[in-house]
Amino acid sequence: MDTPASQKVAADAATWSPPLPEALGFEHSIIETPGLRTHVATIGEGEPVVLLHGFPEHWWMWRHVAPRLAKAGYRAVCPDLRGTGWTEADDPRIGAESYVADLVALLDALDLERPRFLAHDMGAIPAMQLAYRHPERVRSLVQLSVPPFFMGFSAELVPGFRHMPRLLLHRRGGSLDWLYDDAHTAHRPSAQTIATYLAPLSRPEVDSAVRRIFGGMAIPMSLRFARGDYRRRRLQPPTLIAFGRLDHPWDEALIRRLCRGADRYADDLELAFVDDAAHFIVDDAPEAVAELVLDWFGRTGASDRTV
Repeated sequence: MDTPASQKVAADAATWSPPLPEALGFEHSIIETPGLRTHVATIGEGEPVVLLHGFPEHWWMWRHVAPRLAKAGYRAVCPDLRGTGWTEADDPRIGAESYVADLVALLDALDLERPRFLAHDMGAIPAMQLAYRHPERVRSLVQLSVPPFFMGFSAELVPGFRHMPRLLLHRRGGSLDWLYDDAHTAHRPSAQTIATYLAPLSRPEVDSAVRRIFGGMAIPMSLRFARGDYRRRRLQPPTLIAFGRLDHPWDEALIRRLCRGADRYADDLELAFVDDAAHFIVDDAPEAVAELVLDWFGRTGASDRTV
């Protein structure tokens, strides 16, 4: 169903500041929900897939993957999360529940009853929260570069959070290009690509949101994970967890060991590992990610209605 005109406003790429980066085939719109105006890039027609980006990126990270989904008959819906990209919020605060509340409101505004999800890094938090709280709204899920929430805690995982202190101390005007180092990428993106990802930081509300994202949402959710909160719940939607083989310390041996007995916590969960890719797996290996996603969607969560 089309989004009601009162909730959807066409967005001309040339009118945005900074200008939206180029990506062929995408349509841009603003979806208005209470207190939030979400920039959404969409491509394709058919069964919907909601793609939730990681940090410090935005919708453009899906520029190579989303067209592949569209070609396969899906409609890829790529929003900018609160405090990122070109999305605007009335309230600057970001808490542990902010993103999942935003996601539910967005799904309702777009009349997406039970889409599929593809989420990376920070975007995996609201996707997984939704999967636990409202499993009836998640047809199937692919989660990239983030372990399943029920995974047992180990001191070996601590280096995976090494970036958080520096982000908590982020000063306005400071660059985040240091995140694209050899520890996080198998193939460092070009300077132009990194600049495109970081361009929205020129907006004061995005720059100032960095500390709120991590202090208000990422760290509290990490503590819930460490306490084992999600080991007392059950993950019902079919879920694929994928990592780059070069994403340390989330290497295959450790992840498989800590995920032993996953059937006690999840109805249908698989692990996958992508060669020649690290934490920024979508940038390192977009074709391999697209193939994994299409395979998983083809095997799980059969559509029960025409979209």
